[in-house]
Order: sequence, then structure tokens, then C-alpha cells
Amino acid sequence: MSEHRRKPPQPQGGGRAAARRGQSGSSSGRRAAPRGATGSPADSYGSRSPGSESTDPGGEERSYGGRAEARRAAQKGGRRRAADNAGGRRGGPGGPTGPGRGGGRATTAPGKKRFIDYPRAGKYGWQRWVPSWKLVSGLFIGFVGSLVVMVGVGYAMVSIPNENDAAKSQNNVYYWADGSQMVATGTGVNRQNVTIDKIPEAMQWAVISAENKSFYQDSGVDPMGIARALGNMARGGQTQGGSTITQQFVKNTYLSQEQTVTRKFKEMFISIKVGTRLDKKQILQGYLNTSYYGRGAYGIQAAARTYYGKDALDLKPSECAFLAALLKGPTYYDPAGNADLDPSANAKDNRERSKKRWAWILGEMHKDKHLSDAQYQEAIKEYPKPQDRKATKGMTGQISYLVDTAKKYVLNHSKITEAQFDQGGYQIYTTFDKKSVNALSAAVKKVQKERLDPKHRDLDKYVQFGAASVVPKDGAIVALYGGDGYENGHFTNNADTSGVPVGSTWKPFVLAAAMEYGTYKSDGEGISPLSKYNGNDKLKVRNQDGSYVLKKDGSVFYQRNEGPKPWGYITLRKAMEQSINTPFVQLGMDVGMSKVRDVAKASGILDASFADLNPSFAIGTSTPSAIRMADAYATFAGSGQHADPYSVTSVKKDGQELPGFAKPKRTQVMPENVAHNVTDTLENVIQNGTGQNAKALGRTAAGKTGTTDSNKSAWFVGYTQQLSTSVAMFRENPKDHELLSMNGTAGVDSIHGGDIPTQVWTEYMKDALKGKNDPGFPDPTEIGKVQDEVGAPSPTPSVTITPSPTPSDTPSPTPSKTTTSPSPSVSESCQLGWDPNCNGNGGANGNGAGGVDTGGVNGGGGESPSPTVTDTTGTGDTRGNGNGNGNGNGGFFGSQTG
Repeated sequence: MSEHRRKPPQPQGGGRAAARRGQSGSSSGRRAAPRGATGSPADSYGSRSPGSESTDPGGEERSYGGRAEARRAAQKGGRRRAADNAGGRRGGPGGPTGPGRGGGRATTAPGKKRFIDYPRAGKYGWQRWVPSWKLVSGLFIGFVGSLVVMVGVGYAMVSIPNENDAAKSQNNVYYWADGSQMVATGTGVNRQNVTIDKIPEAMQWAVISAENKSFYQDSGVDPMGIARALGNMARGGQTQGGSTITQQFVKNTYLSQEQTVTRKFKEMFISIKVGTRLDKKQILQGYLNTSYYGRGAYGIQAAARTYYGKDALDLKPSECAFLAALLKGPTYYDPAGNADLDPSANAKDNRERSKKRWAWILGEMHKDKHLSDAQYQEAIKEYPKPQDRKATKGMTGQISYLVDTAKKYVLNHSKITEAQFDQGGYQIYTTFDKKSVNALSAAVKKVQKERLDPKHRDLDKYVQFGAASVVPKDGAIVALYGGDGYENGHFTNNADTSGVPVGSTWKPFVLAAAMEYGTYKSDGEGISPLSKYNGNDKLKVRNQDGSYVLKKDGSVFYQRNEGPKPWGYITLRKAMEQSINTPFVQLGMDVGMSKVRDVAKASGILDASFADLNPSFAIGTSTPSAIRMADAYATFAGSGQHADPYSVTSVKKDGQELPGFAKPKRTQVMPENVAHNVTDTLENVIQNGTGQNAKALGRTAAGKTGTTDSNKSAWFVGYTQQLSTSVAMFRENPKDHELLSMNGTAGVDSIHGGDIPTQVWTEYMKDALKGKNDPGFPDPTEIGKVQDEVGAPSPTPSVTITPSPTPSDTPSPTPSKTTTSPSPSVSESCQLGWDPNCNGNGGANGNGAGGVDTGGVNGGGGESPSPTVTDTTGTGDTRGNGNGNGNGNGGFFGSQTG
């Protein structure tokens, strides 16, 4: 066979890849690619390359290693082995493969270099992860360069603030619940910038000594202060206020008060620019002209007019120190007080804070050589008491208190600061009903005119009222009475301030806790309002372990009633009706005062108004506001459902509605039947007890009277299903705001909650509910078990009852004669009125003669001279209206009457 017809050998190990392989040494033993595989003349069959040897019977040879083989070799042994296996060792002078032995250029191209050599190539183990000095230095230079660029861009983009822009302000507009405008009020007329030459040097040095001693030397930026602020924000804490005067000027004129990292950086850039473009006098002028001094006053000129009625230029050093103290926070340093915004900002505490800081600032000015010895002695001699507040345009009558309440709600439910809010531009939509507000104000004025004569009776002077009306199951405040009005110098909102003890209006919370949680003796089961407790005067109070409560001096504590009447053991229902203290103090101890507090808190009473948990806690030493008391009683009216009181439905700014003003959620905070039984007990207070003056309302209502020690306050809180209203009456010394006794006020020995406060409540509720139906209240069902106080006589069934053969609504013509022991049996359902089908003597629908609790002794809710409870005989039931002769109309689920 001729050579040219010889069948070429088949490629081994790779086809075309093998055809591209280069010639290897004679020791490689690899086959060459077929001739012509590469397309070059040297690859044609029958040719040889110079200096090479044939390694194949066909004479084929290869010049280059294959890529696939190189990759396989790299996987096995790294770059060097890959190069060796793919194309043989590099040839060269003196090398192991000289000319003609596979030498020449390298057969593998070097790898492509990375821009960032990390992890590091050619390194193994931990060394691969250690960055090179080139990488570290490059990154550092890049970071610094980027930071410089960023700072430069930030510096270029911000502009210097203009203090005149900050002087612009708008009115805040308030709206009634029906959407009509209530009032537009603002501080636009209370802004006026003045030049630095019109600002006393004493004022300039006062703020420098107090806030930024290095003002004339520093760059305007406190890097450490900013770093601390950023650190606090990163940890979720509050930022610190130790900024320079330059930074505060920037915040006043250019930035919002929100505490964010972005704002802090922006503040820094602007402050740097302000520090390089404005001189120190300009910065100080801008700061004093844009700072907020309280009472709606922006700038030193407005502050001087507001607090001292003079121009800024005429301020004395002592007055300058006072105004500089306000910059710490006018809410807490205005001696007039801002208790409506924060109870801790009351007039007494504010005055003490103001005097302390005022004296400190004067001392710093003296120490810094800005006041001579003589000037300091003159300035520190007397505290410069400012003028009283003045009513601004439109802020008269009850409007001032409505605005005050709404403003407080806005600030408490948003991130808006008082300073921002007083700049204006907000539209506030309230829950206040104009008709109801006018009705409440008219009721107070009418009773004041009828009962009080401050011109001729000194004890009628300084009498004040506070009242509020809330919708049950909703929380909307529809009306309030805050006082005589700003125009008459009364700037405290009596409807929304604490400090006036509520007295016996607190007792329903004690009863509710007992019905829900029981006493320490009832194993967690609620107790019945028919449980008996000792109602006598001057009783020792026991702890749950049986020991007597002691006073601080170690002597035994005795609880007193208002009078010495010996009531004996009476039901809690009766004790509520006649507002007797001793049963509820002992009941509170048996239940646990913490449980009473929990029930009151769940009903809407705020923590800040709770008194100490001693025995007197049960009879109203706490001081919630009128708004909170109306809201808490609305929980009873709402079958145990509570909603926080609210006065604002929405707030808009620049046409945009702000978040945070959704209607509060309604929650079930006590069992329905507990609330229903409390309501039933309080209905009896109006029908037969201390609240009988409220019967003039002419519709179903429940309520409780309250009077405090020394007759310093008197309350009535009552409700229907549609409306819950509280009325407080008290006397207050206008100088120190201390409560005064009302003994002798209105020409009577003492003022009780069932007297003037109930009269105001009734007058208002008549008007507010005019034209509305009378839905009554849900019927209560029997609750708890009778759990008498320790020491109470054992119940003994001693009442003989002869029921009618056939149940009838007509009473038995001849009631059976009965005798009643001090403690009637609780197992007799007809006697207690649990069974509405019972008739006749003491039945649910019958008439009885005599009674254990009221008939003969206290018929009709009145009090006879002094007979004891056990002096009476006869039968009674559990609900009815008694009279002095011992006759009563029986009814279901009422107090024992006769």
C-alpha cells in the first residue's frame, strides 16, 4: 500500500485539541495531531519541522500544548506544573532542554492582574487574608479623598440662614366638632427683630456665661458635642443639648428640631459656614432674635415686652439673667407655670427652678468679670418677678381653655415642639361641641350667681370650678369648663389640671375592685355589694394579717367618718349611698390598695395623679383632673369599655394631614357585670343617697358625691349612657395656689359634693341632653358572694316571709309582722330581692314597713338625728325609696330600705 493511501492514525485524547498540541520531548510519549489539523503548511502530511523528531509512525508532530491540558495541569499542580505538562519546560541556554529539545518561548501566558489583589494571589493560608500595605494605604487615601469631596459638596450646598425668615409666623386655626371655625390665634404680632446695639450688653453676656463661655474664641462647632449626640442617637437615646450659640442659632432659623443623623451633619455644615461668613456679633444678634422665651414670645424684644412690658434696650441685668434662664426651657422656667403641659411644670416648682438658675447665671456673669461687685450685689438683691400672663386676641372665656387642651393634646401626640407649634400654620380640628361648651359655662355662671357673693362674703372669694364632659365608649371631650378666662387673669385650666383631691368619688373604684378581685378571704371570687362592713365612726383599720394599721409615730390609726353616727354593720351598697368612709377604707385594705389602683388606672386615671397607697387612698386622696374623672366614670357607663379621652381629631400643616391623631381604641377593661353593678349602686346614690339633687335631671342617671378633709374640695361625677360629666369646686389662694377650706362658703357650714357641684351638673346635663332619649342602663345580674368584714355578726335567717299564693304586682293587703335581726339572712332570695317574682312584704314589687338600713332611720335618703340601725323593725327589700315613717316601694336589686 502506498504511503499516501495509508489510513492516518486516530487522534488520541482530544481530537482537535490534540491536533493543536505542540511538540513535546521524546520522553513525552504523546501522539501528534493529524497533519493539516492546524491549517498551516507545516501541518501537511509528510512534512517535518526542522529540528524535531517524529514520534509517530505517520511522522506527525506537535508544536504547542493544548489549553484544555493546561487547565487540567493547573488543577493538579498549579501554574508551574501546568506549564510543564502543556508545553514542556522552557528552553534556554544551559537549560535541561536545549535547542531542538522543546525549548523556546513559554507555552502559557501569564494570568491577568486584578485591580484589588485581595485575597492576595501567591499567598497561602492566613497570609492570603492579610492586606498589603499598598491596599491599606490606597483605601485610606480613597476614604479621605471621598470625605473631603463630600464635605466640600455639603459646604457648598448649604446656605447661611436669615434671622428675618424666622420672624415670619402664621396663625393656628382651631375648629369646632362640626367643622366651623372656633378661633384663629398665633404669635405673628409678637415677633420683632432688633439690632445688636439695641440689646443690652448684660443680656449678651448673660447667655454667653450661661451657655457658651468660649463663644468669642471657638469656631462655632462643638465636634465632641456632635459626636456625643450621634453616639446617643445610635444607642437610641436622647441627644444632648450642649451645642454652641452658633449651632443653636442655626437650629432656630434653619432646621427642624427632629433629632436625626442627617440633621446633625447639616447643622455642622451650616454652622461652619456661618462661622466663616458672619462675625460673632451678627451670630449673637441672630441667636437672641430667634430664640423662644415662652408665652408665644420669639426674640429678645418680644420677650422683654411679654415679661416686663418694656423694650429690650431698657432691661436691667437682673431681668436679663431671668430671660436667659428661660432659654433653658420656658415650660419649666416660667414662674407662672405650665402645669397644663406637664404637671411637674407647676407654678411653685417653676418659680424655684427659675430663681435657682437666675441666681446661678448672675454668679457666672460675676465670675466671668461681666458684672462688677457692685452690679452683682444690686442684681442679686431681688428676684425680678415678671408680669402675669395676658390674654391674646381671641383667647377669652372658655375658648382659651379649649385651645389650651387641644394644644396639649397635639404636643403629646406628635413630634411637634412647643416652639414649632407657636410659629403657627396648623389647622386643628377638635371634638368640642359649641352648644355643650356654652351650656356648661352657663350652668357654672348661673349657680355662681345664685349661691356665691364674693363682694359681700370673704369666704366666697377665690372659689373656682372645673368641669368636663366625655362621651362613653368613645372618649371624645365635648365640653369643659376651665375657669374665669385668661382675660380675668385665670390662666390655669381647671378642667385639665391635677391637685384637687376627689374625695368619695373614688369609692366606686374600691367597690369595682372588690367585685372583680374579691378580698383576701374570698379566694379570688368577687364579693357582693350586699356584703356588710362596720360603718361606725373612728374605727381601727386592720391589715390583712389581722394587725392594726399604725401611724408613723407607732400609734394606732383610726378612720373617721364625717359625723359620729353609729351606723353599725351595713351593706357596701348602703355605705356608698350615704358616703360612709369606714367601710370602704377597710374594704380597700381587704381587697388590696394595689388592686384598687389597677382598676382606677384601667379606667383612665393617670399614674401621676395617684396618692400613696395608705388606708386613706380608698377615700380619694388622689388628684386626677376633671377630664380624667369624667372619662373614668364613662367606663362604668360603657359597660366596662374604656377609651382614652381625646380633644383633637386631625391636624393639618400646609394642606397635609399629620399622623398621630387617630381615634383612641376602645378596650374592655373590666367585666361588664362589674360595671353594671357599680352603675346600679350609683343609681341608688342619686335616688336615695347623697346625690338626690341630681334627680332633678328627670332621667335615669348614676353618680357619686365627694367631699374632702377640711372641706377643701367638693365633687360630683355622674353619667347617663350618652354622657359622663364631672364637676369640681374648690377654693385656692391666688398667691401660692394652696387649697383653702370652704367651711362657711355660700353661707353654709360646709360645702358637700351633693350641693353646689351636683346643682351645676344637673343644670348642664339638662341642656346637653335636651331632646335625646332616655335609654337607661343595662340590668345588672347577681354578682359575687356576700363576704362580710371580720367581726361582723353571723348571718342568721330570722325573717318570716309569707308570700302571696299567686305572684302578683299587687302587694299583700296585710303584711305579715316580722322581726329583723341586725344581719338578715343572705339566703332568702325574696328578702334580698334577687327574685323579681317575689311579691308582698319585702318583695321585688312589694311595699314593706321598716328596714334594716334606711326605713325609719334614714328614709328617703335623709338622715334622722341619731337612732341606731338596730333600733328599727320591719321588713325590707333590696331596692326602693324610703321615707321617714318607714314605708318604701319595693323594687328589684336595690339597697335595703323600708
